[in-house]
Amino acid sequence: MGSHAREGACAFAWRNYLLVHSGISENDDRRSALHRYISNLRDTGEDDFDLLQIAAVAYLKKLDELHDEQCARLAADQILAERLEERSSQQGR
Repeated sequence: MGSHAREGACAFAWRNYLLVHSGISENDDRRSALHRYISNLRDTGEDDFDLLQIAAVAYLKKLDELHDEQCARLAADQILAERLEERSSQQGR
């Protein structure tokens, strides 16, 4: 399931990105960067589709804002960590 969740999250984020950025090619470098980022999340063991979607969309947004893969990765990781914390606090109630 993990690889399907990652592939689905990338596809979701990329389709939405293309809707907003109509002049971007389907094979833009940002798509490869997105796949690298989401694939690297495999190392954290994160396979939740909803969280991966959030991370993917956040990564593309931060990549546009910061124009740097490493900075975008760190910013998206922070957003993902916040969502994980929110989820665990809600489950603890």
